[in-house]
Amino acid sequence: MPKKKDQLYHEGVGRRRSAVARVRLYIPQDGQEFSVSSFALKKGRHVINGITLADYFTSKHDQARYNKVFDLVSALDRFAVSITTSGGGKEGQLEAVLLGAARALQSVDQLMRAPLKKEGLLTRDARIRERRKPGTGGKSRRQKQSPKR
Repeated sequence: MPKKKDQLYHEGVGRRRSAVARVRLYIPQDGQEFSVSSFALKKGRHVINGITLADYFTSKHDQARYNKVFDLVSALDRFAVSITTSGGGKEGQLEAVLLGAARALQSVDQLMRAPLKKEGLLTRDARIRERRKPGTGGKSRRQKQSPKR
């Protein structure tokens, strides 16, 4: 169930390194088309930052990873999906979208949790870039070269 009674979507937020993605799953009636932030959504359409999925994630491998989340629970053409993502690069954004989509699907129906959890899609990857430390000559672990004599 959506969090509020007047809310028309289920939402999930995913994060990876410095990338953040907000995924909204709309459940439109058959053939119903509606507008969200100046772009039309209908059942089976996936829009990321106002661009279609195929145009945003151009690699077939990335598209397959994205579709895997929905294929696991047989929900690829069941929802209209609106995604807003920012920060990081394409890979970090994709992983943030995957986590957000899995969380949103879980909020739709708790029965979807088991297959998503089994594939590791509900686990947040907490690895981040190691900070730069003083005396290392620029990088986090690199040591300054010691003098030879």
